[in-house]
Order: sequence, then C-alpha cells, then structure tokens
Amino acid sequence: MKYYTLDKIRNKCPDAKYYVVFSLRSNGKSYSVLNLILENYFDGKGRGAIIRRWDTDYKSGRGNQMFEGLVSNGVITRLSHGEWSGVRYYAGKFYLTRKDEDGKITQDESPFCYGFSLTATEHDKSTSYSDVTTILFDEFISRSAYLPDEFILLMNTISTIVRNRDNVTIYMMGNTINPYNPYFDEMGLSHAKKQAKGTIDVYTYGDSGLKVAVEFADKPNKSVPSNVYFAFDNPKLKMITSGDWEIAIYPHCPIDFKPSDIKFIFFIKFEEDLLQCEIVIQGKYNFLYIHRKTTDLRHPEKDLIFDTEYNPAYNWGRRITSPANNLQKKIAWYFAADKVFFQDNTVGEIVRNFIMWSDQAGNI
Repeated sequence: MKYYTLDKIRNKCPDAKYYVVFSLRSNGKSYSVLNLILENYFDGKGRGAIIRRWDTDYKSGRGNQMFEGLVSNGVITRLSHGEWSGVRYYAGKFYLTRKDEDGKITQDESPFCYGFSLTATEHDKSTSYSDVTTILFDEFISRSAYLPDEFILLMNTISTIVRNRDNVTIYMMGNTINPYNPYFDEMGLSHAKKQAKGTIDVYTYGDSGLKVAVEFADKPNKSVPSNVYFAFDNPKLKMITSGDWEIAIYPHCPIDFKPSDIKFIFFIKFEEDLLQCEIVIQGKYNFLYIHRKTTDLRHPEKDLIFDTEYNPAYNWGRRITSPANNLQKKIAWYFAADKVFFQDNTVGEIVRNFIMWSDQAGNI
C-alpha cells in the first residue's frame, strides 16, 4: 500500500514558503507532514506547530490521537533510537513519552510540537515560538463552514509563530470536499479549482520572494480494496474513491420554458463565476432557474446583482439570505421553498457556497 509523500512537491519547488496539497481522504497527506515535524525535531532542525480550525479538534483526547499513526508504526521509536515511543498532548503542547516495564509513563520535559486553533488566536499572541520551523494547517478545506475572516485569522496565527523570521515552512493539507474555499481566492491561487490531478503549480508574487507550490495529488494507489464499499452511482463518492472534487446532486430544470415565461432576471457574482437567475412562471409552475452567464452584464447600472464585494449602487446587494426589500424577500422565498433548479451540479455547488457565505457574512 503506497501513501502520499512530500518528495514531488518539494523537489518541484524546494524554496516555497507554502506547500498547498489537496487530494482524496486518508492518503497520507497529514501523516507525511507530521513525520517531517518529527524528523526535523530529532535532527535538531526545530519544532513543529499544528493549526486546526476549531479548539475542539484538540479536546476529548483528539490531541493525543494526532500522532497515533506514527506511534503505531514505530516511527518515534526509530527516530529516537528507542528513547521515546509515544506522544501526549497537554495544554497546547505535544510531548514525547515512553512507558517502562511497570507501565509507568515518562514524559519529556519540553514539547516537540505546539497546537493552535483559529478560534483561539488571541490566546497565543504573548508566547514566543522562535524554535518552530514547520507548520501544518490541517484540513484547511471545509465542506460546511468557515470562520468569519478565516484567512486573516490564519495569517495572524502564522504571524504569532513566525515573528520576524523567514525560516518557517507552512504546509496546508486538505481533502477534495469543496473547490470553493476562501484560501484559493485570498492566496491568489487562481488555477487551483481547475488544476489537473497529479500536477503541481507554483505561484510567485512579484519580487517579494514568496513562492506557493500547489499540488492536486493523485491517488498513490490506482486500486484500493476498500473502494468496493463506495461503488454506488453517486458523484459525491468520487471524492472518496478517486480524489475528485466532491459535488452534490442538485435539481435540474423540471420543464421546457420559453423566454416569455421568464418574469424577472437577476445575477449572482461569486468569486470568478457569474450566474444568471431567472424567475419562471408557466401555468402551475413557479420556480427559480439558475445557469451560467457567459457574456458580460449588459445593464450593470440597473440589473439586480448580488456580489460578495461591497458596492454602493442601489441595485447591488450582498447577502441573498438577508433580504433588504420586498423584491429580495420574494427571491429569498424560492430558496426557502425549495423552488430553485440549476443548469448542472457545478452551478448548484456555486450557489450553495454563495448561500453559505451569505449566512456567515451576517455573523461578522
């Protein structure tokens, strides 16, 4: 059984400050970085830091489980030449441990790795982490929710660790569960959503010296025995079996209709996508149909346009789930009543992420 390694992306761009890797679940992405943290520590190349979105990711014993794979595979015993064999998480720190013949556990005096959560960023600012040289931001892609201004929270957390140094390497590992996430946009990874599996792109940022290497990792094993459990005809399961982006099944247009059946048109701009939304009324049918708009807006000065960006024009809105007038309330009704149909599943996914953004933007 083969698992993911960092060799390909690090050889492609050995001087990157950020390595961004996404692929199917459980192929060894996080394991590879945790292994690197341990190797660097035992080689005297600094300590590690793990960043997760929620502080609950460390509670109820979850912190102790993060290195469990390396413990069970004997990696710590091998790297420490038998001095240590386990890991204990306590109060934001990971310590090496060993157990003697009587079952007594001895813990190292100093940690080899630190734990951070984006929801607790303010609690870590007063501490120095000058010996951290490797950062793992694990599961940076979410299917359900992101924190308000999450990218800024991540940058603040990295700033707390890095301070005034440039010898820290950051690894961002994620599963292919949502191509629409704030990091691709905020980091300027313009091609990431359309990147081919098995490829690596390198982004540079002027003369700043910053390089970000992005890998859409292919399956290390072309055939996995467990795939037999997920052979159903459901596009969501391709993320598990092949590493494709997870796309749900959305309702497509239920009837044929004529242009005269379209009673109102408005638009949604989300990241680089522009969608045309049509209120269709035909006999007993009354629904909203959404499809891609492949041409520029003809009347941006008067068409109703929802956009994540701020715009002072009266006809531009932002949060579609927070209607500001009677017209927007009528539009919101179609979503509340499940009367929305889509050109294809990808368009449905774009709208789902825009609505999720709209809900979360109201909490800022």
